[in-house]
Amino acid sequence: MRMLLTALAIVIELFITTLKAEENMTPEKKEVAIFAMGCFWCGESEFRDHDSGKPLPGILSLRVGYAGGTNPNPTYESHEGYKEAVKVEFDPVIISYEKLLDIFWHNVDPLDAKGQFCDKGFPYTSVIFYQGGDQKKAALASLQNTHKALGKEVATELIPATTFYDAEEYHQKYKEKNPVRYRFYRWNCGRDQRLQEVWGSLKSLHEKK
Repeated sequence: MRMLLTALAIVIELFITTLKAEENMTPEKKEVAIFAMGCFWCGESEFRDHDSGKPLPGILSLRVGYAGGTNPNPTYESHEGYKEAVKVEFDPVIISYEKLLDIFWHNVDPLDAKGQFCDKGFPYTSVIFYQGGDQKKAALASLQNTHKALGKEVATELIPATTFYDAEEYHQKYKEKNPVRYRFYRWNCGRDQRLQEVWGSLKSLHEKK
């Protein structure tokens, strides 16, 4: 009987210890950033490790889709008023919003008001869709830094985020699913060539964490 009670006491003590440990755990923080970077296939790939294809540390999920419009349920064939965009869910403890902004700027042509690279028109212009005052403040600071670094007027817009709609599943992880088509499109569009012209040796403009 004594052994049974002792074992029961140990089980209870372990249970209480586990509960206390769970209470003291820091819950995973999650924030959302939305960027329009021209072709969303290319934009999404920039938030992944180029060797492994995995999201960068601290990025919890990546989705491509449509942002900035008003008509509900846009599709690839019909997304008038929307821009192709990337939604980044991230843990700000591991990767900061400023770091995401740094990735964004270095993978767009912020001087082009008509689109991005070979893709022209409203759906392809570059935008930071900020959520809340903190993101707006950080985005504005990064835009000012970009203007100073390049010495030219920046065409990228800062817009409050509205509803983001996921694109069709065949657009998600497009580089991984269609590596040959992706590389051909990216090369043919002149994306990397233009990024080199714009940014050159300017590898970082903003705080990195």
